[in-house]
Amino acid sequence: MGVSLIDIGECKSMVQSELIGYVRKNKSGNVLKISISVEAFENAQRYLSQDGHEYVSLVMNPAKLQEILDGAREVTSVCQIKE
Repeated sequence: MGVSLIDIGECKSMVQSELIGYVRKNKSGNVLKISISVEAFENAQRYLSQDGHEYVSLVMNPAKLQEILDGAREVTSVCQIKE
């Protein structure tokens, strides 16, 4: 989906990230809908936990999520920080 730069945390450091999908309210507005690109997810970096389970770590900007909940924004990105 392409490499983008996102603003993470209070330190406001710019990090390289990969766009994985989007989050928005559903049509009735009562739940958040997360849409993930299958291709981007398949290519995403994974990590193995101590108990042997495999995970994909994704991030969303909490301020942008709050704007969606408040109705001030329609959509925001779901990304993976590239390490």
